[in-house]
Amino acid sequence: MDKVVATAGEAVADVPDGASLAVGGFGLSGVPDVLIRALHERGVGGLKVVSNNCGAMESGLAVLLAAGRIARVTGSYIGGNKEFARQYLAGELELELIPQGTLAERLRAGGAGIPAFYTPAGVGTQVADGGLPWRYDGSGGVALASPPKEVREFDGVEYVLERGIRTDFALVRAARGDRHGNLVFHRSARNFNPLAAMAGRVTIAEVEELVEPGAIDPDAVHVPGVFVQRVVPLTPEQAADKRIEFRTVSG
Repeated sequence: MDKVVATAGEAVADVPDGASLAVGGFGLSGVPDVLIRALHERGVGGLKVVSNNCGAMESGLAVLLAAGRIARVTGSYIGGNKEFARQYLAGELELELIPQGTLAERLRAGGAGIPAFYTPAGVGTQVADGGLPWRYDGSGGVALASPPKEVREFDGVEYVLERGIRTDFALVRAARGDRHGNLVFHRSARNFNPLAAMAGRVTIAEVEELVEPGAIDPDAVHVPGVFVQRVVPLTPEQAADKRIEFRTVSG
């Protein structure tokens, strides 16, 4: 029952080239930076990443992206990541861009054992009709486009069929976790981390505070330990290393 692994390197040692990864985080909140850097140090490549976004400010998944280690991204937000845009338009990277709510539900459904579901999001657009550029040819042409999806009517309303997502591994970051893998997330870090944790066949969690079993109130658990296979406790320095994407001031 003790799922604690001493180091991030040991926790990701069996992630192979070409693996699919669900990665938590929302902007720079709750991003499993330590696990991502451990993957980078191993030199793993050809990764198929499922994440809301692909990192920013040379942190998070941007580390793997800049090194050319990511082959495909399923996500909902490109943002201001210029290297992401460059690789995509140059045909170096495949991108499945989908509505954010659909991405969240596809991860949740996959983790819950639901193979597919219907949603109104995307009906009447290229999301349902197909034709979204998944990969460019480097000369402005489309080398690979999204296929059409099944559309069905329920009670007079059209819905598009979306598949649940399961990945080989999941990387998440939690504010607290116990040795059994029960996790608690803090504020915005809770947006995608629990969903990513559910979707991975092998889920690895880096935790800012490791506690003993029983220290977390069962009613406070956001992800039960049944979804988590490995727990990596962070050092105080690693836990405190948090970046701010946009600094603002108020009068």
